[in-house]
Formats: sequence, C-alpha cells, structure tokens
Amino acid sequence: MTTSDRGSDMTTPDTSTPLVPASELSQDEVITLCAELIRFDTSNPTSDERACADWVAGRLAEAGIESELVESAPGRANVIARIAGADPERGALLVHGHLDVVPADASEWQVPPFSGEIRDGYLWGRGAIDMKDTVAVMIATARHFARTGTRPSRDLVLAFLADEEAGGKFGAHWLVEHRPDLFAGVTEAIGEGGGFSFAIDGTRRLYPIENAQRGMAWMELTATGRAGHGSSPNDENAVTDLAESLARIGRETFPIRLIEPVRALLEEAARLYGVEFDEDDIEGSLERLGPVSDFMQVVLRNSANPTMFDAGYQTNVIPGKATARVDGRFLPGHEQELIDTIDRLLLPSVTREWVNHDIAMETTFDGPLVDAMCAAVRAEDPDGHPVPYCNPGGTDAKAFTRLGIRCFGFKGLKLPHDLDYGRLFHGVDERVPLEGLRFGVRVMSRLWQSC
Repeated sequence: MTTSDRGSDMTTPDTSTPLVPASELSQDEVITLCAELIRFDTSNPTSDERACADWVAGRLAEAGIESELVESAPGRANVIARIAGADPERGALLVHGHLDVVPADASEWQVPPFSGEIRDGYLWGRGAIDMKDTVAVMIATARHFARTGTRPSRDLVLAFLADEEAGGKFGAHWLVEHRPDLFAGVTEAIGEGGGFSFAIDGTRRLYPIENAQRGMAWMELTATGRAGHGSSPNDENAVTDLAESLARIGRETFPIRLIEPVRALLEEAARLYGVEFDEDDIEGSLERLGPVSDFMQVVLRNSANPTMFDAGYQTNVIPGKATARVDGRFLPGHEQELIDTIDRLLLPSVTREWVNHDIAMETTFDGPLVDAMCAAVRAEDPDGHPVPYCNPGGTDAKAFTRLGIRCFGFKGLKLPHDLDYGRLFHGVDERVPLEGLRFGVRVMSRLWQSC
C-alpha cells in the first residue's frame, strides 16, 4: 500500500510566535521518566502493559493532561491523550509509541535488563531504544508544555500503545478497528523507525526520517510426505523436502529494487562523501559510501529468512509432516515478486500459509511536517543532514495508514559516533545515551510548536 498526500495536512503553520525552548527541568526529567519506564517489565508476550499504562496516565494527569486508558484484552492497555493546538482547524498530528518490549535474558546482560541503571553516560535496559526512550520524550515534552502553557501548532494526539512487538493485535490494529474515534481529525503521524543519527564521518551525521516501510510476509510452510520407519528408504520424506525448500529460500538473493526513499538517501550520502552515485552501477556506488553501504543493504531488496523448524517425535520415525516459519519482507510495490519467488522455490510437497501478512507503505518526503522535522534536527545539530528513509521492518504506522493517516518515523535521537545503534534493537545491553534523551526533548519541543 502506498499512502499519498490525500488526508495529509499541507497547511503551512503560523511561525510568527516565538518558540519556547525545552526547559532544563524537562531535559533532566526525561532521564528519570525513561528509567522508570524501563523498570516495568512489559515483555511481550510474557507480561502485559497495564501497570505501565497506569503509570503513564498518572504522569500525564500530574501535569493536568487528561487521557483515556483503553484495554483491548485484560492487561493489554493503551493510553490516548489529546492536547489542543493553537490552530484547531488544521488536521491533528498523532505521536505514537509502544509500551511493550521484547524479552531479555538477564544472564547475557552486563546489567539487569529491567533495572534502568545509569552507567558511563548511558541509561541501560530493555526498551532503552525500542522504544521507551521516545515514550519518555513524549511524556517529558507534554509535561513541559503543560507547565509552561506552551501550545502545539495544531492538535496533538498522543498514543502509548500495547503489543507492537507482536504486530499490534492488541494495540494499534485493535484501536483502528474498534476505536477509530480516538483518532478523529488526525491527518499525519510520527512514530518510531527514523529520526536517529547515523555518523558518516567524524563530524557529520545523517538523520534518516522514515517515509516508507517494507511489508511483512511471515509464513508457515508445511511439507507432507509418507511416514515410515527411520531405517527404511523413503523418497517422500517431509523433513527432507522442507529442509531443501528452506535451504533454497535462505540462499536466495533477491534483485535490487531502488525505491525513491532509498535512492534519495544514497544520493545525499554520495554528495556528502563527494563521490558519484551511479544508478546503473549500484553495487559499485555502494563501495564508495563506506558504512552507509552496510546500513542500506537491507532496504535494497526483498528478503526471506527461515527462522523456525518443527518436525518429528522420535529418531527412528520419519514423520508424515514437517513445518517451518519464514520471515519475509517486501519493498513497497514488490510484494508479488516476493510471493512468486517463494512459490518457485518450494518443492511440490510444501505449501505455505500466512502467519502475519501486512502492508508495505510509502509517502512523499515533502510538506510542512517534513520541513518542520528537518528544521528541528538542523536547529539542534547544525552538522545533521535529514534524509528520507525506508524502514526494513514494520511499526504501528501500518495500522494507522488504514485510517488515511500519512505516517512518518521520527524520534529525534543524537547518538555517539561509536555506538552501533542498529545492533541494540532487540539485542543484549540495550542502552541510550543520556545526552540523546535530552536532545530528543529539545527536538520534539521544537517540532510540536512548528509542525
């Protein structure tokens, strides 16, 4: 699915009112808020979000901000708040973040993953970058606005959501289906998936702002064959057929498909590096782009990776059935290519069915909201270069596009040049720089007043 400017707010905001900068209090408070958020174990699916959601609603209420807590199932809680803007005639902006996190094995970490410990200039813990950092920035900025009487340029809808890590069944997708009234008047949205810094040299940084996402095609493969004794020859072995099909899929290299956000990022990186970007020789061009090449490989093509396998119950028994899971992802406009390729690689005994099938999305990189995001970054980081970006995974934005909302990924996070941000997602020793959190409050405060 491709989103367009239909339903977006292209009205230029009034910039005559001086911006109110983020206070020192709000920049200090965001660290405390993020640490407290991390201490809620909201691992999905082993825990729920209710206690954390109650805490979020409480922090908003302390500042006089009303919210509604909505449970889609027992414990699966979402918090929605609406803040009136200076121009209520403009379409509202949705700012969303999720409260759940993926599980963490404490034995692998340097610090307990739900401790919210501060060490070496970082706040450590599961969710520190995915995405309780941004949730804390949202809360700190909202409280700052309430304390100072600062009004956003247009109405804001703040959404703190459940279940993103498992696809949003109890969060964004449920709300879109059952409570679309909560998003009445919303034309644009920002969430996770972009707005973080990526070092290109010792002083300059890219800030990829997500305006596209690959689609999700998680599938279960089932091979059927002839059950029998493990000692006997069997040319209808379900395990063998499934294993061969998985090997074909895992070794398949999909062709490069250069979508516009990826092209724009690569062209800007080439300009900053002072090298040529040749669309007819993308591989050669990537060799000239240093670390940007590795960063962008995942969004140059579709992908499909076998991730799970299940078969049999005893060594000397050939089972009649074997199953496996494959994580498939497709670029906007290239879903059918993925499906056709998978079907070509499967042996005749193997069938597939969807486990989780969701859209790809893309919108243009223009308009007042894009201008405001870029300006907020440049104001706080003059060596920052905002660029379009395609998220290789997926976020709750996929749900909100179903309401005709134009979605972007933007968190406003400045990172040390030696921090491998991408490896921290769902990884061990997840942590966020304290200065990055402060930076986020400054950027978000600017953005809310100027978008």
